[in-house]
Amino acid sequence: MNHDELESKTVAELKQQLKEANLPVSGNKSELIERLMDSTTNQSEDEILEAEIISEVESISKEGDFEFREFISRPVWKAVNVGQVIAIGLVLLLVTSVLVLNPALLGRGTPDYELIDFDAQSTEKFASDLVALGHPTWGGRMSGTAEEAAGAQMILDNLSSFGYSTEMYSLPVPMFSINAEPTLRICQPGNTPFVPPCSPLDIGSSQEEFQHQTEYVIQGYSGSSNINFGDNIQITNLENGSDEGLWQSATGTVGIVTSDGSVDGNTGIYIKAAQNDLAGIIRINNNYNCGKIVLDDCIPIFKSIRVDELKEANSGSMPTDIPFIAVSNNTGNRIIEMAESNSVVQMQFDITNDGDLEVKVPCGTLEGKTSEVVIVGAHHDTVYHSPGAVDDTSGTASVLEMARQIAMIANRSEMPEYTLQFCTWGGEEEGLWGSRAWVAQNGPNLAENLRLYINLDMNHVDIDMADRGNSISMFTNNAEDLENIQNIHAKYSEERSEVASKYSVSFSLLDGPREGPNAMPYNSDHGPFVYDLPNDKTGRAIVCYGSGSYEYHTYADDMTRFNAESLGVSVVVYGSYLNYLAWG
Repeated sequence: MNHDELESKTVAELKQQLKEANLPVSGNKSELIERLMDSTTNQSEDEILEAEIISEVESISKEGDFEFREFISRPVWKAVNVGQVIAIGLVLLLVTSVLVLNPALLGRGTPDYELIDFDAQSTEKFASDLVALGHPTWGGRMSGTAEEAAGAQMILDNLSSFGYSTEMYSLPVPMFSINAEPTLRICQPGNTPFVPPCSPLDIGSSQEEFQHQTEYVIQGYSGSSNINFGDNIQITNLENGSDEGLWQSATGTVGIVTSDGSVDGNTGIYIKAAQNDLAGIIRINNNYNCGKIVLDDCIPIFKSIRVDELKEANSGSMPTDIPFIAVSNNTGNRIIEMAESNSVVQMQFDITNDGDLEVKVPCGTLEGKTSEVVIVGAHHDTVYHSPGAVDDTSGTASVLEMARQIAMIANRSEMPEYTLQFCTWGGEEEGLWGSRAWVAQNGPNLAENLRLYINLDMNHVDIDMADRGNSISMFTNNAEDLENIQNIHAKYSEERSEVASKYSVSFSLLDGPREGPNAMPYNSDHGPFVYDLPNDKTGRAIVCYGSGSYEYHTYADDMTRFNAESLGVSVVVYGSYLNYLAWG
């Protein structure tokens, strides 16, 4: 077939012809035509050589006075003449020449991966557009809020503009809402007798107000309160929380506990507060990222709780009237100091923590030849008080950029082998609610058809990586997937060394049983896809985490820390694997 005839074919037709010839199908149209022309030339040479050898074999067979077909069917122990030996040698020569000229027949070896492109400016634009949709005061896109819904719609609109068929899922899940700006004040009463403490008539009293976001933050599923100075609610120092007697003595007061005790995190602290009828609970951050964001302090971070466990310990219900906050180390020490002088507290928190709210899951789908599906995901929600530029706007922007690149490949290719789906999840920060609910809703189909789930959660290296490190972690629970991503990363390191050389990438195979040695963690949205499928089926997943997120779950996680270039490592490696699965 000549060049003009090939030029008249579509890209899909050219790729099909290459596929039938066991040749690579990557590249633009001119490259495909060139590969087919080279193949035609080689094929012609093969056919000429084969014809010459067969002619020679036929000549020898007549001289040796035997039929060739009869000869090759005889038992090997029968005597052969010289003509038969020559004929065997020529047949072996024919087979060898074909294998040498067509090495694909010997086995594929390392697949011919095609690296997808990555546009750092496009990715940063996705991220900054999402951050701009945050709460007007606090900056976050908390699950179940108008800000989260706006972010999800922006994602859906982008997926639609890329050419995917789209669907917005609204999933009711247990979620709390913060209805107003909270207030935290401590007052040391004056010496005026017969007047309410800390009232305008209490001469000598002194008040201190603490700043929301920077000095304290609300914790997951905190209750409401309207504690005023006139209620005379004092503070009990619970130290590290390990003394049961101190908890019992704190009934009716606001307890304050350090983060480095023996209590089982936020859930354990909240359970003890409810069991001992505390009026409120304060956790001091005295051990996490101290001196890294503010030189002389450990700033407060948001943490959630395990809702089902708390309800089980509290007679099946949420404690709706116990506020729960975390404070910075300096703030905590100041509160303890004031508590020693019989100070009283004012805590005004308007929070609803015992109902359901709808979280969003926007999805874009490209139908494949089969019902088997590969899903790429990240969470678009943030903690309530943070822009969440790294956690996990970075992952969501990565999903959008990968979807954009895959859409461009799809526009010049045939239908993919697998159905490809790009989804982002609400509800992650409070307990993986969005991905868990979506997997529960689609469980039977996923159990039968899920080929792979790809999760991008803070797949990011901080802009100041010289001081914070440059590490990226890629892990999976399947050896075949691990081998492919390692091979692709090797090609990425060779072909795009200028960027790849900046980042240290580690690879891990975590294929142990759940919660056992070497198990995949259940700490982000890949968890439900691995462990929550029906019929005890274990799903396949690959995950990427990055490094350097000192600002994790704090007000300081903003675009000043953003390093779009670093996202290209996982977008290109995982996106190229997606490309290989779909069209390779």
